[in-house]
Amino acid sequence: MSEIGSIVQDTAHSPPRWQISGDWTLGHYSHLQAELSRLGTLAPDQPLDFSLLGQLDTAGAALLGRWLGSERLTSLARQNPELTPERLALLHTVGEALQECPESPGAAHQSAAYEVLEEVGVTMTGLWDRGRALLGFIGLALESLARTLLQPRRWRVTSLVAHIEQTGLNAIPIIVLLTFMVGAVVAFLGATVLANFGATIYTVHLVAFSFLREFGVLLTAILMAGRTASAFTAQIGSMKANEEIDAIRVLGLNPMELLVLPRILAMMISLPILTFIAILSGILGGGVVSALMLDISPTLFLGILQSEVPVQHLFVGLAKAPFFAFIIAIIGCLEGFKSGGSAKSVGDHTTSAVVQSIFMVILLDALAAMFFMEMGW
Repeated sequence: MSEIGSIVQDTAHSPPRWQISGDWTLGHYSHLQAELSRLGTLAPDQPLDFSLLGQLDTAGAALLGRWLGSERLTSLARQNPELTPERLALLHTVGEALQECPESPGAAHQSAAYEVLEEVGVTMTGLWDRGRALLGFIGLALESLARTLLQPRRWRVTSLVAHIEQTGLNAIPIIVLLTFMVGAVVAFLGATVLANFGATIYTVHLVAFSFLREFGVLLTAILMAGRTASAFTAQIGSMKANEEIDAIRVLGLNPMELLVLPRILAMMISLPILTFIAILSGILGGGVVSALMLDISPTLFLGILQSEVPVQHLFVGLAKAPFFAFIIAIIGCLEGFKSGGSAKSVGDHTTSAVVQSIFMVILLDALAAMFFMEMGW
């Protein structure tokens, strides 16, 4: 039967010593913690007697370690020969762990301004690390692409075609539906505003310019960021969690060539095609609204498009598509490789991939808009 541990001051010796007896185990943790709280801090010069110590586990060792302190633990072997080497090793190990683990985490109160600055610093450091990781992964992908292009036997044509189907062909319905409705909304809002100036006919120009230069490629890229980047992250993250990527390396294959390059090339092929389809669908939506509500016939609508809207605006919109596709695929694959072995990690990195992809697409679009404006294109 176990005996509850206790600490009693033995005054029969000179100087008085503390007698540690009974079992110091998890079952008596509350009682022992109360005893130590009542005794307070142990003086450095007070001797200890462990001759009556019963059972000892990590819970009891943690209590003794906090009460004795790290400096006293190092001198136990010299002052208390009755302790066995196993118990000394347990006390030393627990003492080292306690030095790295504060007794009351979060007890120190910090000012609100300090916490805000700390959070800003942590966020900026995280952004810097993500930027470096993204640039490094881009370099690795470009290096793998350059090395593989000159060796046709290493091309993954089957994987490329499968990803083109998943990222491009299967995305056509949602792209067409969304851009058609946005084109109709743009035409309706444009007509509402332009009617006040008697310039309803310029609704055609508004729809054409907006979709040729911006809306077609931007809406498509945002949809692909939410649909495809998340799929890339989830697929690669699941493979990493199942240790399939390690198996690929064991087989002597390169995960970049096998998993990343087909996805990047598929996106760079699919997104320009989807952008062209989105432009046609958006203009069609604007044409339907113009015909039904503005008395602009399809013949007049197409005539204005042909005679007054330069084709260079189409090229401007399509030129941005490969860059958007590349950054979306890179971020999706990178976040997949960064995910851990748990479902929560895969979910977190999937969310991060979508957010980062949409942010980078909008950032690149803004930079491209300023560049084309300065060039006069």
